[in-house]
Amino acid sequence: MNVTRGFTGRPRVRNAALPPGQYDAGDDWPVLSAEVTPDLSPDEWSFRVDGLVEEPREWNWQEAHDLPTSVYEGDIHCVTGWSKFGVRFGGVSLDAFLRVVRPHVSATHVVAYAHTGYSTNLPLADVTGGRAWIAWEYDGQPLAPEHGGPARLLVPHLYFWKSAKWIAGLRVVDQDEPGFWERNGYHARGNPWEEQRYSGD
Repeated sequence: MNVTRGFTGRPRVRNAALPPGQYDAGDDWPVLSAEVTPDLSPDEWSFRVDGLVEEPREWNWQEAHDLPTSVYEGDIHCVTGWSKFGVRFGGVSLDAFLRVVRPHVSATHVVAYAHTGYSTNLPLADVTGGRAWIAWEYDGQPLAPEHGGPARLLVPHLYFWKSAKWIAGLRVVDQDEPGFWERNGYHARGNPWEEQRYSGD
């Protein structure tokens, strides 16, 4: 093979939409879970918000679907290094649930927990203002169980471990309470653009 001296080909341009240390997963959606995928049907699913709220409330599948629906279209990023662009989730904005329960003025964080027992902590500011959803559709289809179906929390501006699969509820609190991965060395917040992967980052 002949190589012309001084020719190096097209320069490689980094995708500005990729946070540091991430790669584009393309059509792949890796399945990563801390727990075994549960056999949870929509009829068995429920979502509860309690803690520092005026009116604790639980919704079943139909009651949650009766709330105004909302769609997220954008990108998601996993702490293990992959990112997916142009994804589309359907569900209900978390704001719709929180408007019903009315968090106390002292509330600063939530602990999101799954039907499996998994939990993760989030600042209240990261799940309000149109930044988080309870999602049960992906690309117009029911969310697959291995990806958190029948419904998962979706907080796309943070690393994806914060988007708890098989979401069961939120406990509203007035302090930061670490969840499963946070107790095992992961960052308390998980901002991909600041590479907040591990405690101390």
